[in-house]
Amino acid sequence: MTSSPVEEIELRPDTTMGELMDAFPGARRALFARYHIGGCQSCGFSDTETLASVCERNENLPVGEVIEHIQSSHEEDQKILIEPTEVAELLKGDNPPVLIDLRTREEFEAVSLPGAKLFGQELNQEIFGTWPKETPIVMYDHTGDRCLDAAAYLIGHEFRQTRAMRGGIDAWSQEVDPDVPRYRIEFE
Repeated sequence: MTSSPVEEIELRPDTTMGELMDAFPGARRALFARYHIGGCQSCGFSDTETLASVCERNENLPVGEVIEHIQSSHEEDQKILIEPTEVAELLKGDNPPVLIDLRTREEFEAVSLPGAKLFGQELNQEIFGTWPKETPIVMYDHTGDRCLDAAAYLIGHEFRQTRAMRGGIDAWSQEVDPDVPRYRIEFE
């Protein structure tokens, strides 16, 4: 399964964490897994902090080493992503993937992909309790922001045929089926 290139930036010590997270969606997971940075309130960071300042206040980590780790983790993440058009082709095949929707119930009920299952505690228990580890799974959300971490979680639990749909249902609407309504979430 292939994916198209994501717009990347050159990581430098003065790169802000906001820029970093936008360009490298799995960076928070990578930073937490190796350095325990960004996973909880005590080790969190703000979007305006620089990579150098975050490294400095976390035991003076070598910025170059952290950059290399983020980049190598990002390369691995690219292997998890799958293009919406590729998902559409797989759905026509003999062994179609199970589509798992990570959005809210309200979003799912408003618009979803045919045959998709809404992810929740019950489905999570079903997956871990009864699904064969070789089940092909494609996870998606609204714009692709959260599905990469969710897919990596399942892969880490030996569901190795799990992928994350790049761009989420929004990309599906733009690239595969324009009849799937696009929407925007507004916060009050």
